Amino acid sequence: MTTFTELLSYEDALASFDPVMGLEVHVELGTKTKMFCGCSTELGAEPNSQTCPTCLGLPGSLPVVNAIGIESAIKIGLVLNCEIAEWCRFARKNYFYPDMPKNFQTSQYDEPIAFNGFLDVQLEDGEIFRVEIERAHMEEDTGKSLHVGGATGRIHGASHSLLDYNRAGIPLIEIVTKPIEGAGERAPEVAKAYVAELREVIKALGVSEARMDKGQMRCDVNLSLRPTPESEFGTRSETKNVNSLRSVERAARFEIQRHAAVLSSGGTIVQETRHFHEEDGSTTAGRIKDNAEDYRYFPEPDLVPVAPARDWVEELRGGLPEMPRVRRNRLREEWGVNEHDMQSILNAGAVDSIVATIEAGADSTAARKWWMGELARNANEQGVVVDELPITPEQVARVAALVAAGELNDKLARQVLEGVLAGEGTPDEVVEKRGLKVVSDEGALGAAVDEAIAGNAAIADKIRGGKIAAVGALVGAVMKTTRGQADAARVKELILERLGVSE
Repeated sequence: MTTFTELLSYEDALASFDPVMGLEVHVELGTKTKMFCGCSTELGAEPNSQTCPTCLGLPGSLPVVNAIGIESAIKIGLVLNCEIAEWCRFARKNYFYPDMPKNFQTSQYDEPIAFNGFLDVQLEDGEIFRVEIERAHMEEDTGKSLHVGGATGRIHGASHSLLDYNRAGIPLIEIVTKPIEGAGERAPEVAKAYVAELREVIKALGVSEARMDKGQMRCDVNLSLRPTPESEFGTRSETKNVNSLRSVERAARFEIQRHAAVLSSGGTIVQETRHFHEEDGSTTAGRIKDNAEDYRYFPEPDLVPVAPARDWVEELRGGLPEMPRVRRNRLREEWGVNEHDMQSILNAGAVDSIVATIEAGADSTAARKWWMGELARNANEQGVVVDELPITPEQVARVAALVAAGELNDKLARQVLEGVLAGEGTPDEVVEKRGLKVVSDEGALGAAVDEAIAGNAAIADKIRGGKIAAVGALVGAVMKTTRGQADAARVKELILERLGVSE
């Protein structure tokens, strides 16, 4: 086995190999209690304060399935166009790891609750790509390990580890795709688009907030290369727990280049897990994971099978909300934007934020302007989607209202948004602290206009002579005097009035 650290260029990699992907997405359900016990799932509690004999796997404790977890799993299966099992059961997945207190995970194996579905995703140029779904099954999350004393936060190099079992037993739905073939050079884009669309679907259902930055949704990116689309699948790598849309795309791209470098140099791909590194988009080896791995699955003896009644399944189907693609098409018409602009809004993750801003009182044009302008730029710099920024739609709507009322101009509004993002308070508090209100006093504006005219006599004469375009220079002088806090339109009106000129 040869180890390679260099990468083949992306173009060369795709010229020689055909990528095949498989995506496994874990969604943490937003139930109030855990999957098999009554412990709270609320975030932020003291370590190990939300545990009981059942989720700790103590002798004599018995699990009871969470009915809302079952319902959520069925809803997810339905929106993914899956068949819903008439009868399925849980299984024990046996392996030892310190963050799993029972030494097994209660999951589903060969009898998932939902299977054989698909999700159509829209790429940036509008092309629709169908991702086939193998299964969506129910399971429970593990606890959380904190490795202390090392430089990286990983177990290697740590002096000791701390374990918090509050998360152990929280309901999870694992959604597994069939091998994704035919994407070619667009494979990383397809991966990102799929996870983005899946995230929107989950949020629309209301079964999870699906916040990737909080670990409520995470993706394992499986990737392999083969010489041609007709060849057998190559050996795959599995990049674990990728937790942002951008990172899903970067992980797939990096692994394509890494696999290609290994194979082109005569090396062999090792089937293993990989760790993704946000700082540079690279992956590093985790543990070997060969096909012979045996979890010794067997049916969970302490839980009865799940047999969803067909009339209940159809009732749930009838109550499904408007799906994201249908909703986006409706909003596109309501907002009067074209396909390209709507795709940009989707790519930025701004659809819900814009809708909520409009509901908070802003008009659609202003809502789109701020989320897709200043806020999208800020999110891009931080490598997050816009709805992960520390600002609410209500705050953005307030900024828009201040602009509409003439109390802020665009330049000042951008400074207010900057202050809110920096944690300086509400828009009104930032305006007050920074002294950012537009100068609206006619006397003060008139004095600034008179000063600009007196100091730029030659330009004033040009304007009197009919060169109206020259007024911009005087407007700029007034804006400079007022530190950008004047209403430029009103300043222009005052200048023309003073000079006795009309447009």
